[in-house]
Amino acid sequence: MIIERAYAHVGSYDEGEWPWSVPCVRELLGDGLRFTAPVTFVVGENGSGKSTLVEALAEGFGLDSWGGSHEWRYASHRAKSVLGEHVRFDAAPRGRRMLASWSARQGFFLRAETALDALGREGLDPDARSHGEGFLAAFRDKFLRPGLYVLDEPEAALSFSSCLELIGHIDQLAGAGAQVICATHSPLLTALPGADIIEVGEHGMRRTTWQDLALVDHWRRYLADPGAYLRHVLE
Repeated sequence: MIIERAYAHVGSYDEGEWPWSVPCVRELLGDGLRFTAPVTFVVGENGSGKSTLVEALAEGFGLDSWGGSHEWRYASHRAKSVLGEHVRFDAAPRGRRMLASWSARQGFFLRAETALDALGREGLDPDARSHGEGFLAAFRDKFLRPGLYVLDEPEAALSFSSCLELIGHIDQLAGAGAQVICATHSPLLTALPGADIIEVGEHGMRRTTWQDLALVDHWRRYLADPGAYLRHVLE
C-alpha cells in the first residue's frame, strides 16, 4: 500500500454548500478515511459523493482531475477542486518515499467521461480502438508500476467479460505493490477477494461486505424477476 489514511482540514465551511453538504466529505473532514487493503472500492448511488471523493484523492496525490498519469500535471484548464486542494495523506511504509518526493510519485487517474482525452495524451491512440479497449489498454500499458491508481466508474465502457479482465489487472497491480481506489456501481468489480468496500450515502462512509451491498441485492432481485422492478417504471 502507498497511503494508510486520507484526511482534509478546512478552517471554516458552510455545510449547506457543495461539497461540504455531502456527508462523506464531512466525514473525511472529521475523521479522515483509513485504508486497510491494497484495493478499495467506493460504492454509492448517483449524488452520494463517491466521484467527488475519489477525484479529490487523486488531486491530493498530484494527479490531474482530467485524468492521466502523474507525469501529466494539470493538462486541463480546470483548477483543483476546493476539496482536492486540502486533501493530505499519511503514508504506508511502502509509500513514504513516494509521498515525500513529488518526482517519485507514480500513479494514474482514469475517469469514464474524460478517458479518451487522457488516453490520447498518454500515446494510446484511442481512435484506433473501442472505448472499452482503450480502458483495458491503459491497464496493459500504463498500470504497471507501484503507485496510486484512482478509477472513477471504469466499468462504464466495459462488457461483462472485459470487467472480468479488469478484475485480473487490478489484482495483478495490487500484487505488484500498487494501491487502487475505485468508485464503481459494478457488482462484478466489488467481488474481488480481499478488497475493502466503502459504501457512501446519507450515513457518510461505512465499511461493508460484498454480500451486504445494496447494489448486489438489487441486481440479484432484478435478475430473478425483472418485472418486479420494471412495473414501477413502465406504463
